[in-house]
Amino acid sequence: MSARFKHWSTATVVVTGFLVAVAPAAGATTWRATSTKAMNLVSATRLGALPGRRSLDVALGLKVRNASGLAAFSKAVNTPGSSEFGHYLTPAQFTARYAPTKAQVAAVSKYLRSEGFTHVSVTSNRLYVTADGTVSKAERAFHTSLFKFSQGGRTVFANTSAAEVPAKLSRTVLSVLGLNDSKLSTFGLPIKLPVSLPLNPKPLTLPAAATNCQLDTSSTTNLYGLCYYTPPEFRQAYDTGSLTGSDTTIAIMAEGDLTQVVKDLRTAEKAFGEPQVPYTIVPVGVPSTDTSGEDEWDLDTQYSTGIARTVKRLYIYDTTSLTDEDIGLEFNKFVSQDVAKAGSASFGECEATPYADGLMVTNDEAMNEAAAQGQTMHASSGDTGGQSCAVAPTNGAPESGLPEVNYPCSSPYVVCVGGTSLFTDADGSYEQEIGWIAGGGGVSTFEYSPYWQQCVVPSNAGENEARGVPDIAMDADENTGAEVYVDGSPETVGGTSLSSPLALGSWSMMETSAGNKLGFASPLLYSLYPTTGCTSGVPAPQTSPLGAPYPFHDVYLGSNVAYPNTPGWDYVTGLGTYDVAKVAAALDKK
Repeated sequence: MSARFKHWSTATVVVTGFLVAVAPAAGATTWRATSTKAMNLVSATRLGALPGRRSLDVALGLKVRNASGLAAFSKAVNTPGSSEFGHYLTPAQFTARYAPTKAQVAAVSKYLRSEGFTHVSVTSNRLYVTADGTVSKAERAFHTSLFKFSQGGRTVFANTSAAEVPAKLSRTVLSVLGLNDSKLSTFGLPIKLPVSLPLNPKPLTLPAAATNCQLDTSSTTNLYGLCYYTPPEFRQAYDTGSLTGSDTTIAIMAEGDLTQVVKDLRTAEKAFGEPQVPYTIVPVGVPSTDTSGEDEWDLDTQYSTGIARTVKRLYIYDTTSLTDEDIGLEFNKFVSQDVAKAGSASFGECEATPYADGLMVTNDEAMNEAAAQGQTMHASSGDTGGQSCAVAPTNGAPESGLPEVNYPCSSPYVVCVGGTSLFTDADGSYEQEIGWIAGGGGVSTFEYSPYWQQCVVPSNAGENEARGVPDIAMDADENTGAEVYVDGSPETVGGTSLSSPLALGSWSMMETSAGNKLGFASPLLYSLYPTTGCTSGVPAPQTSPLGAPYPFHDVYLGSNVAYPNTPGWDYVTGLGTYDVAKVAAALDKK
């Protein structure tokens, strides 16, 4: 069984939608559009209106005050040399400076209650107002219509017109989540490549029962077989040295019943000779009995803490489901609590869906708050190659999806982690990596290129251009995967669901080394990229490969089918992979 890259939405959407213009009657409500657009489903058959009495939970995302000021502060506080560098906000300071006012929140809450919604609640950072209601109440309150559809053998529901609010609330309400039924889609086992890797300079044949991943230079073939790593072997391969994450708190985003997950964590720690890390499960929403993602959360918990040897504490945020609404609230809990320095989410969805339903803009606000507070969130780039927007159970199969990147990985305020195939010498030390053929990566359709990518990402040389992903990469190929304990027994697991927690654990070691003063990772990591000669936003030419003192492994061989690995930054492995000790040393000088 494999840890799969989780797409939490099954609905494929086209972001064109439609609007119906109706002249308001005298005294009628004047409506204003939110960021929640019509969900025009692809290859779907309309089955009829959703029953009006059906219960429906909604989460209204609210607009931050002075969004440009928050972005400027996030930049200053995470830029070495700035007078603000390292002076991160507390959640209380964020709320006082940038959150919607109490009066704005009160007006939204009053409106929901007037429309018959109950259990109206406000998150502590005032970025969400949640409420319980029914379909008919939601249709009336947000001037929209909800219908059932048959799509891909499943029955789903979605709003067929944009969600709107009364004009008096339009300066406060950003989005309305909960109007579509974006259910979790778990993919099947990744395809067991071997695949031909013509760009690799050495043969990659391994015995089928190999327990470590050594290059076989005696073979004349270009294929390789199954092998795996344990946490101590990853530490050696990625050169963690004596570093640990002992002074840094980290978090995993999870869902469902985690009873077996924490048991498996203890089993794995004993098997690998690791210390037991303290953990806290943070419930987000109604408890769920779902265990379908158990292997995913096993992988996340065991390898984020495992590569770090230990961490100060592991927080496991446990939401009700992997719908956009619940994911948004889970990410916001990570931010508003601000108890974990960094986190990882090993799931994603085609970015058109969160763009259309409003999660993208609302969650980006929360992630901007995280950056201002000095937090870092990691996310998996996907497991179907450059066509990383998969809508069928084809995880691990390149060219099986659409040419679209995944969210939240495409968020500018998230570290997007791609995948490699990792190979070591006989003594377990690093030999080389190639870009994993099924690793996600590419150009975002909806997210902008952040300032730290300028002069680095080839197609994003100037401002307001498209974001490129991934930012970094680590081992993901199931053929060079990890030994993970699932239901008490070891299994070999891979995917960018592995690379993201590996990156989280690596970052925790760097934070501990720096006294937890590093903050949001992306600007710092990109500042290590050599850009000598960059003028007017034009990337500097690179040689093959990038050499010392570049602290990353420059992965310049392989491809994800849609994009090739190249010297320097590329759409398969980003900046490259960590030499943890070298990157930590370079960051300590910032």
